[in-house]
Amino acid sequence: MNWTQLAVAVLATITLVGVALGRYPALKMNRATIALVGAVVFIAFGFIPLETAYRAVDWNTILLLFGMMILNVNLRLAGFFHLVNSRVVRFARTPRRLLALIVFVSGTLSAVFLNDTIVLVFTPLVLDLTLTLKRNPLPYLVGLVTAANIGSVATITGNPQNMLVGISSGIGFVDFTRALGPIALLGLGIGWAVIVLVYRREFRTERVTPTYELQPQHYRPLLRKSIAATVLMLVALVAGAPVPLAAAGAAALLLITRRMEPEKVFQEIDWSLLVFFCGLFVVTGAIEHSGLGARVFEVLRPYANGGAAPLTAVALVLSNLVSNVPAVMLFRPIVPGLTDPHQAWLTLAMATTLAGNLTLLGSVANLIVAEIARRRGVHLSFVEYLKAGTPIAILTLLLGVAWVSWV
Repeated sequence: MNWTQLAVAVLATITLVGVALGRYPALKMNRATIALVGAVVFIAFGFIPLETAYRAVDWNTILLLFGMMILNVNLRLAGFFHLVNSRVVRFARTPRRLLALIVFVSGTLSAVFLNDTIVLVFTPLVLDLTLTLKRNPLPYLVGLVTAANIGSVATITGNPQNMLVGISSGIGFVDFTRALGPIALLGLGIGWAVIVLVYRREFRTERVTPTYELQPQHYRPLLRKSIAATVLMLVALVAGAPVPLAAAGAAALLLITRRMEPEKVFQEIDWSLLVFFCGLFVVTGAIEHSGLGARVFEVLRPYANGGAAPLTAVALVLSNLVSNVPAVMLFRPIVPGLTDPHQAWLTLAMATTLAGNLTLLGSVANLIVAEIARRRGVHLSFVEYLKAGTPIAILTLLLGVAWVSWV
């Protein structure tokens, strides 16, 4: 390893550790600013030329993320998620049924609308509902977030790392879902069963007293338009349209409006996530440009070529060290040179997503739930999460390895 590669390795480690932790001590920096500053440092010191850095950014992924954000914002403003919440309240009559509804709804919606969005919208509902019914909110919160992570494995649009895999691999939307959808469906059942077993006292068979009523609040014109745009996007994806173009088309349709001010939509966009992705693309581009990526490839090749199980093990460790999105970005230049790239891409999507359930720090969705709960006086601790989250992660990963190897 020459001095350039050594310097790149040190800078990349500092950046990725900061991304994994989400901050640096004594500095007010988040994942987006850490990734952006790291990218600028690489460019400023000449480890990657500016023009090469521009080309390192995968604009297909950025466009897909942006389109999905606009779609999600419109659905939220239209009251779609609030409407779904009201239906959950109406049909929840026992603790087990309530958990099953939370798991099924959050898992299903995460497959289409991004897992982070779903937990952001549903966590306040789960807290309101469980505290009003005098139930222990912790198992339901764990059920919400683990189901959101599991459900998101089913589609390219389910989470950011799947978007990266879908764009990089060229696997179609339908083929991706056909391959990984069954894992998500069976995984939701595993998640429900584990939580019921871990929190046996909470899920006794007594009925829930329906003292809590959530009134639907929705804006019908925007709701109809948003649902129509979502349906058109799904039809386009099933028909084989490029995934970024389908998402951008749905977003463009929603931006043609006489009622909604554009500023209201753009204020709700998670711009920091887009900055985070752009910065990480440049950082991983610098690793590849310096030749360090080739060295990493030689180290990982035996594991990556060993089949679904060894690759899942590496992805599990890497995802919990540097987070799942950077883990996929580090693998992007490696996978095309493997013996079976198709299986490797699917394994990578499955493993990095399900690995997010291993610990409370495993995914951004977990941290969102824990932070919202903390503001409401509910403490979802690291150890408390491990009780159900870790066995759910291990069992679903074993299921995923078996399924991908068999398929």
